[in-house]
Amino acid sequence: MSVQTVLLDFSLDPTRVNSDVECKVVIKSIVESLKKYFAEPVLIFETTCGDGYLSLFKDGNTVISIRCFTRGLITLNIEYYKKDSEQGKISFDNAREIEKALVEKLELSHGQSLPAIQRGPVTKYFPSADERLIEYDIDKVVFDKRSQFQKIQIVHSKSLGYMLVLDELQNIAESDLIYTETLMQRGIENYKDKEICILGGGDGALLYELLKEEPKHVVMLEIDDLVMEACNKYMSSICGDVLEQRKGANYEIIVGDCMVYLNKYIKEGRKFDYVFGDLTDIPITDTPSGEIWDFIRTILESSFKVLKPDGKFMTHGNGASCPESLQMYEDQLNKLSAPVKFTKAHAFVPSFMEDWVFYQVTFANNA
Repeated sequence: MSVQTVLLDFSLDPTRVNSDVECKVVIKSIVESLKKYFAEPVLIFETTCGDGYLSLFKDGNTVISIRCFTRGLITLNIEYYKKDSEQGKISFDNAREIEKALVEKLELSHGQSLPAIQRGPVTKYFPSADERLIEYDIDKVVFDKRSQFQKIQIVHSKSLGYMLVLDELQNIAESDLIYTETLMQRGIENYKDKEICILGGGDGALLYELLKEEPKHVVMLEIDDLVMEACNKYMSSICGDVLEQRKGANYEIIVGDCMVYLNKYIKEGRKFDYVFGDLTDIPITDTPSGEIWDFIRTILESSFKVLKPDGKFMTHGNGASCPESLQMYEDQLNKLSAPVKFTKAHAFVPSFMEDWVFYQVTFANNA
């Protein structure tokens, strides 16, 4: 079950809608054309908006909103409730027919219709890195709980498999091996007999893939036990049994704040060949300030204090569509107390539906 919202937009010569009276004439013509699909739309509200005119109509349980802007834009929104077993009242083909009919009848300069937005218990929409809305073919939610840290969902996509969603943002899907392999630079980096620290990584995918490379030991520091429980139950295809076992001959998962353990390792003088920052993405902000940026800087400074001289810090960045934020991150790298150098890798991640950037950072004097 869901609420269906069909959106259509039109443009016309602004001189045709200079006043409320002219806007109302255009709206009336639109309603007449809609009678092919609705028995008798009834006006329930209308008002001047300062920049045009708004009229609301109803037909049974359907609400039709028409707003005419004096600058030459018309928006038509049709909204109704649909049970899963029902066909939508307005299919995409219907919407295109309405669009074409209105463009011809009113001699409009442009029209556009969109497939119905489906809003309800099963969320189908998640944003891209640069905040474009992407619709997924999600058919069910199998896990939906809130921990003390975040909202956790496991949803199923017909094409991507099961997918982890944290705080309404897609994180990883069964289709996303390329994400993990690019993060760890499989085939480029040699992890055999190396000591590794993963900061975060609650989905278990990175740990699972690293263990295939025969490292000496991997410690994973994850704060949210509920994320691991959910992924262990529904996403074993990406994490194997590592989240079930929690400890093996060459790995250990510690549930806790990674900063607490990083500070502990710094005091103990413990060093790693690799540190993975599998935590938050680079934020999309105007300036590198605020709580998340402070956290990123703290993680970077602390990570290099536990790296061996020839060690490497590996992390995911953000979408290639966000060059400003990526540049801000690189600026922070250049400001670290220990001089560093970095390389970047790209990969198109299926569940992100976009190109993602990954960083490999070493001490500047590391040949």
